[in-house]
Formats: sequence, structure tokens, C-alpha cells
Amino acid sequence: MNRLFGRGKPKEPAPELTDCISNVDKRAEEIEKKAAQCDAELRKIREQMKKMREGPAKNALKQKALRILQRKKAYDNQCDGMRAQSFNMEQATMALQTAKDTQVVVSAMKAGVSQMKKEYKKVNIDNIEDLQDEMADILELSEEVQGALGRTYNMPDVDEDELEAELDALGDEIALDDDSSYLDDAVRAPNAPDKEPGRPEPIRNTDGVPVDEFGLPQVPAT
Repeated sequence: MNRLFGRGKPKEPAPELTDCISNVDKRAEEIEKKAAQCDAELRKIREQMKKMREGPAKNALKQKALRILQRKKAYDNQCDGMRAQSFNMEQATMALQTAKDTQVVVSAMKAGVSQMKKEYKKVNIDNIEDLQDEMADILELSEEVQGALGRTYNMPDVDEDELEAELDALGDEIALDDDSSYLDDAVRAPNAPDKEPGRPEPIRNTDGVPVDEFGLPQVPAT
């Protein structure tokens, strides 16, 4: 069959936007260079016309300048159109990349939701509620055990008012025990006399021992 009807030509792959943008930018740069050459020629012609007198030669040079200026404007318009095309293709590339990124995010979210469903299928809410009830029962039992262990026996029943009165009286006793004002009188009391009244103060040596007029230790009177 291929020999009779021939084989179809393979389809060429669709052009990439990035390649198109690169080609358009290169063409725009080439056109900008041509427009720059036109500017250089116009400046040169202006300088020549300043030095020339009015006449056919100057008019011919002026017509040449007008043609160059017209060509430059065409280059500028063509360059502006190519820059606009490049910008539009860049916008399309960004939108395409955003769409691809969105697809990746959506696929990841779907995979995550599917995995969460699988994991939650392993969880039984009834078992969790039963576990909570068991935990509450255990805590209640623990409180009862602690209460039983802390119970006191053979304690007399005492009125709270009597306990408060006894506590206040105990506080007064402690305050009296801490009062040391009675010691102030003892501190301020005069010392006991160490000699008989009316007798002169005895002479003492450097060691504090009483001596007579000759410096000899006195013999205590019996």
C-alpha cells in the first residue's frame, strides 16, 4: 500500500514560543541597527547642509535626507510591531507556564486528598469514643482511690469556731514570747558596786590589781 499511494509526510512539531520570541527579538535588533544607520546619515547630511548655500545641490541633498528619514520611520514602525509581538508571546508563555503549574498543584492536592482518605479509613470513631470513656472511668477511679487513701480515722469532731478561737489565742502567746521589751530594764539597770560606799577608789596597776601607795598588791580584808 505504501508503494502504491506513498507515505505521508511526518508532521512537523509545533514551534516553541520561546524560539519564536528569540527570532523576533533578533529581527527587531537588526532593524534597530538599520534605523541607527539612518540617524547617522541624517546627522551627516545636516552638517553638510549647514555649510552649503541655497541652490540645486542643497535641494538634492535635502531630498535625500527626506528619503532617509522616511525609511527610518518605516524601520521604527516595523521594530515597534515586532517588540509588541515579542511581548504578546512572552505573556502567552507566562500564562502557559502558570497553567502547567496549576495542573501540578491540582494533581498534588488530589493525591494528598486520596492519601488522607486512605488513612482516615483506618480510624474508627467508635473506638476513639470508647477509649475516651475508658479514660474518664480510670480518672474517676483514681480520684476515688486517692480519696480513700487520704481518709483519717478516730478524729474528734471539733467546732470550727472553737478552732479559730484557739488559733487566735495561740497567735497571742507567740507574740508575747517574741516580746523582749522586759530585757530593756535589765540592760538599763546600774552595775553592782565593787567597793564600800564612802571609800575612795583603789589604785590599780596595769593588770587591774589594786595596789597600795608603794605599788604593792593590796591584801584583801577578811
